[in-house]
Amino acid sequence: MKPMAHLGVGIGWRPEIADAVERLPGLDWVEVVAENICPGHLPEALLRLRERGTNVVPHGVSLGLGGAERPDPAKLAALGERAVALGAPLVTEHIAFVRTSSPVLEAGHLLPVPRTRDALDVLCENVRIAQDALPVPLALENIAALFSWPGEEMTEGQFLTELVERTGVRLLIDVANLHTNRVNRGEDPAAVLDAIPLEALAYVHVAGGVERGGVWHDTHAHPVPPVVLDLLAALRSRVDPPGVLLERDDDFPPEAELAGELEAIRAVVTAGPAAEVRAQPSPEAAAAPEAAAGQEGVREAAARQEGAAGPGVAVAIEPARTRVALGQAALMSALVAGTPVPEGFDRGRIRVQARALAAKRADVVAKVAPELPGLLGGRRPYREAFLAYAKGRPMTAGYRRDALDFAEHLLIQDLPADPAARRRLTAWWRERAGVRPPRRVVRWARALAGRAA
Repeated sequence: MKPMAHLGVGIGWRPEIADAVERLPGLDWVEVVAENICPGHLPEALLRLRERGTNVVPHGVSLGLGGAERPDPAKLAALGERAVALGAPLVTEHIAFVRTSSPVLEAGHLLPVPRTRDALDVLCENVRIAQDALPVPLALENIAALFSWPGEEMTEGQFLTELVERTGVRLLIDVANLHTNRVNRGEDPAAVLDAIPLEALAYVHVAGGVERGGVWHDTHAHPVPPVVLDLLAALRSRVDPPGVLLERDDDFPPEAELAGELEAIRAVVTAGPAAEVRAQPSPEAAAAPEAAAGQEGVREAAARQEGAAGPGVAVAIEPARTRVALGQAALMSALVAGTPVPEGFDRGRIRVQARALAAKRADVVAKVAPELPGLLGGRRPYREAFLAYAKGRPMTAGYRRDALDFAEHLLIQDLPADPAARRRLTAWWRERAGVRPPRRVVRWARALAGRAA
């Protein structure tokens, strides 16, 4: 595997801190959420960074490569288009699923895939499809999770290692996510770092979070804690990372604090020489459940599933896709539609995740449609109304559609109660939906149908 180009120390570019980012001393590169930019209308601040030679890497959040379905060609094309527009050396995404197709449901969040053979087979094929479609190399990030899947067959280290071996994909290791999974799932970050092929490392994420009630929330809205910097140091003792990036998505601190966090990260990265990247299997890999002969059989099976055994064998992946789809649909429905929690999951953790998803949904809708809280009398009444709406209406088509559906729901219920506020909401909805609000008889019929459901 060819060494990655050196990126240095960077920060996640966000519109709220665009001016500050341009002034940060010693900044080497930035990462931008791919779905938040339009290739033909790049923000002036990003263009200025590009003009002065700063690398910009698009970071996707909506592909869902860990989902049961094959990647959406339109989403892949859009991600590739952004890479070209930014002159990016690579693009990145996540090892996660974000939606299901039967039923059609959107989480609006990165959800963990089970570490099973079926899920790995599906992920590997999806990654190959993405690699073939993208104009630059792809790297995938390990995600933070509140819960574990029952019946997992591999550790995180084994899962990531085999993913790299079978696809050649790069890894984006988020050390804050390693800490999150230590608190929430009892996983040892050192075991992951010892097991994964560090020669595949593209770069590293560092971020802050907060612990509440024994659960670590990966907020990206708090300062980076010392425990996460310690994990960065642990990774640095094993390998010299090509790049390290600070993520901050909310509650942005003053510019001096951002600069201080970057300096703390830089101090860890430059602290001393790293150990050579090992070429031998780690102790964790050597202690895997499969014996050497059994592993060879697994490799052969994987090759057959990937079409290496000849024409007609690619269909072998379809039963795995079906099994993965059934499991993900049952979990997604419990998280966003209130159906019973599937057997084997920690019901308490699933309830925590469901509440977190609803709260995030309300917050993101308020960001994509910032007029709504004002139209509804403020942030608190907006949030109460949205959470009541979301309880029985899972998202199916993204946040912008969700905002319009929420407004329509209120109008169907003859809300807000104040006629003037209702007229303003009607005008807002009409302007964005491009159609007239439903007539009273239609609203009455829909309301009855909703009660019957």
